[in-house]
Amino acid sequence: MRSKDITNLVYTTLHHDILNLNILPGESLREGDLCTRFQASRTPVRAALERLSDENLVQFVPYKGAQATLLSFSDIYQLILMRIVLESKVVVDFSHQADLFALEKCRHTLRNQQILLQSPRFEASHFYSLDSQLHQIWFNQTKVPLFWQVIQDAEVHYTRFRMLDIVRIQNFQQIVDEHLCLLQAIEEKREQQIQDILQYHLLGGIRRMAKVLQTDAAPYFNDREDIGSYIEKIEAIAKPTGLAQQPTP
Repeated sequence: MRSKDITNLVYTTLHHDILNLNILPGESLREGDLCTRFQASRTPVRAALERLSDENLVQFVPYKGAQATLLSFSDIYQLILMRIVLESKVVVDFSHQADLFALEKCRHTLRNQQILLQSPRFEASHFYSLDSQLHQIWFNQTKVPLFWQVIQDAEVHYTRFRMLDIVRIQNFQQIVDEHLCLLQAIEEKREQQIQDILQYHLLGGIRRMAKVLQTDAAPYFNDREDIGSYIEKIEAIAKPTGLAQQPTP
């Protein structure tokens, strides 16, 4: 295999492992271990690590070598707020524009999530993919796919944070239930309820992980001392009335 091909293999594998938390934030990436793992020389391994460094997924620490970058809770919180503003407008527009076919695409994706939850072959990464597919529907339908791409490009912190919620907490049914309530509000064109449910839903990861973020997962963040103040703000937000009654799937 050519050196360039080995570099691409190492890069692609490590990129996947970092985003899916198979490699945790702050975890060391020793070149020697990687050479053994991929049966490669140091040159292509180093090149792959440098590509990941350019994407801020890896950093080189003096006297320690390469390691997966830590997460920034401040950046994550700001990205969620940005997403709430963008997506609230998009989903309200979607509720007025969506035809029966678009709504059925949403229902179909939700059904797939529910089927996956009952499957013995359940994989968190597949659930995450279906979750993204659902949200992407209304961005595409309202013809603002660039907004969705901007959100997806925030993988250094936000994507890994979402995976942390999915992998560590595993409260998948709550996520599906919130999707069902949101879809009902969309079908009924309840604008304020859409905004309230969406805000509660998008902040749900922080709320679900409140304890873990301040204990076991705290070392994954470079601003861990500030996490508690953000959690206090989020826990002060009341549960929307639209989530009080779960709709029929």
